[in-house]
Amino acid sequence: MNVAVVFHSLTGNTEALARAVGEGAERAGAEVRLCRVPELVPPEVIAKNPRMQATVDRLAAFPQAANEDLLWADGVAFGSPTRYGNMSAQLKSFLDQTGKLWLSGALVGKVAAVFCTTSTMHGGQESTLLSMMIPLFHLGYVVHGLPYAEAEQMSMDEIHGGSPYGVSSVSGANAARPPTEIDLTLARALGRRLAIVAGKLREG
Repeated sequence: MNVAVVFHSLTGNTEALARAVGEGAERAGAEVRLCRVPELVPPEVIAKNPRMQATVDRLAAFPQAANEDLLWADGVAFGSPTRYGNMSAQLKSFLDQTGKLWLSGALVGKVAAVFCTTSTMHGGQESTLLSMMIPLFHLGYVVHGLPYAEAEQMSMDEIHGGSPYGVSSVSGANAARPPTEIDLTLARALGRRLAIVAGKLREG
C-alpha cells in the first residue's frame, strides 16, 4: 500500500509528527511519501526568523505536494499547525486545489487521517483536527481516527497531545517545545493504523 504524509510546518514541530507518522506507516509495510505543501509566507518574512528559515531550508529536500500524490496514495495523513482553531492557510490552499479530483471522484474510498500542533494545551487541537476532516469527507475519504486502544492516549505522566480525532502536540508559546515521546509514539501508531486500513481497503 502507498501512504502519503502531506503537511505544513514552519518551526519543525509538525514536521516531527509527520516523520513519525511516516515511520509508523513504513513499519506496517507501506511505501511512504512525505510531501510539504507550498509555503505562503513571504521569503523576506521567513528570513527574519532563524528557526523558520532553518525549517524552510531543511524542508526544501521534501517534494512539494501535488494532486498526483493523492492519486498515488491509498492512504493520506494531513498535518498542520493550528491557526485560530483551524488548519493553516497553506494546507487549506492545497486542499482547495483538489477540485478536479473531487469532481471525478478519484479519491473516493481512500483512507485519510489528520494531525496538528498548537502552542498551548487548549489552543484548538480538537477543533483543528475536526475541521481538517470536513474537506476530506467532501473528497470521499474514509477518515480514520486514533482510538483509545493506544494506551498512551490515557497517559497522565506529562503534557502531551493526542485525541480520538488524531495526533497532536503542544509546542509552547515560542514553538520551542518539540513533540514528546508520547506524541511521537501516537503518531507512529496513527501511521501504522492508516497503512493497515488502506491496505485492507485496497485488497477489497
